[in-house]
Amino acid sequence: MRIEHVALYVTDLEGARDFFVRFFGAVAGDGYHNPRTGFRSHFLTFDDGARLEVMTKPGMTDAEKDLARTGLAHLALSVGSKTEVDRLTAELAAAGYEVVSGPRTTGDGYYESCVLGPEGNQVELTV
Repeated sequence: MRIEHVALYVTDLEGARDFFVRFFGAVAGDGYHNPRTGFRSHFLTFDDGARLEVMTKPGMTDAEKDLARTGLAHLALSVGSKTEVDRLTAELAAAGYEVVSGPRTTGDGYYESCVLGPEGNQVELTV
């Protein structure tokens, strides 16, 4: 068994797609649109085959996302090395994304940082 994909609702579909393409090398599919419901989505595929679906539809609300909440807490992406965690964290900060922790070694031994990505969704960068 494996997770087939994770899905993330956003209000700015192209902005979310471009974030993962620009900073994490995701490859975006052509996109899907259901004209009856207004639903739109893009599947983003990462180097190892993992997939993230970013989606939007009319009438959604964007509730505040407390860092300590129930539900999906963060999306963790392995970037390959401590050097890359450091580099990418700095690049995201320079691009205006808020770094909420790290880079640091956590108590359970992970080297990571956490950044608020598109629409306040927490993205964890790890080795």
